[in-house]
Amino acid sequence: MRIRIKTKWSNKEREVSVEETIGILAFNCWKISMQTLLEIENENFQIDTHGQRIEIMEEVVAFLIHALDRMVHNTINDEDRGALIQLYAQKMADHVQDNARDVHGAGDYRTPFYEKLNQRFTGYADTKWDDDKDEPGFSMGRELGNNIATVLGTRDRKWVLDYIQQVLLPEFFTLYRKTVKSVGLIEDKSGEGVSLDGRHHVITDKEEKLKKADMPKYEIAKETK
Repeated sequence: MRIRIKTKWSNKEREVSVEETIGILAFNCWKISMQTLLEIENENFQIDTHGQRIEIMEEVVAFLIHALDRMVHNTINDEDRGALIQLYAQKMADHVQDNARDVHGAGDYRTPFYEKLNQRFTGYADTKWDDDKDEPGFSMGRELGNNIATVLGTRDRKWVLDYIQQVLLPEFFTLYRKTVKSVGLIEDKSGEGVSLDGRHHVITDKEEKLKKADMPKYEIAKETK
């Protein structure tokens, strides 16, 4: 998978806010989802509508947001991690809203996206994360494949699973991890963790922690005006 990603700040001496950090991550996440869609189409899997394309990209985005939660689990405390994921979801909802509006016309596309995220987070909560490799385990990759397969036409649902899990997932997750590392959200070689401070406002009024081992999950709250 060949894709140019933005991984460095133009001014390294400038203090970078959490919101800026998540903004750059969201930008790259959307690019990765677009490239993943293109790879699927290049393999001639059945995609008949623009709506299906948006849905596939949403599935990739939901997977990557959840993956970030797993990646930072040991370096960011539960409260800050919940705020981080909330902000990330809102940034990605902006991309979904803009692109879905172009396809379907005016409307609220954020709310259905938040609902999908909460459904997917529940599903991924029961899947395995490979702690040794710090990457999605087999069951997590299979869950992604099943979610994407459901969007495709019936002709290819059986065949796309192996392609997603064995070919696409290793490629796009490598790119994603590189981006997450470059913006400082996972530990570098110094072993220093990441912390958030109260200067960055996010909406957490409906945050809900689901008890699953020691891995809290967060319900994405609808934005309030």
